[in-house]
Amino acid sequence: MRVYIVMMLQFIIWSGYTLIEWLSKHDQLLFKVIMFFVFFYLAFIIGNKITNSFRKTLFITTLSLVVYTSIHYTMARYIH
Repeated sequence: MRVYIVMMLQFIIWSGYTLIEWLSKHDQLLFKVIMFFVFFYLAFIIGNKITNSFRKTLFITTLSLVVYTSIHYTMARYIH
């Protein structure tokens, strides 16, 4: 159940990142990369507090990022 909670919280974090990135579309690439790492760190810290396992948290965070990105780009292709 903890893995499910972490995945849902991280999907919320990735959705927030997508919104912030959309709002800052005129920013330089360096600032967008820094912002990505801040959100990744935030997702990792929240996941680590819930699971109490570094390896499991790293796997879940990477998995949630891959799943969210694939869904995001798949849906963007059908909308545009």
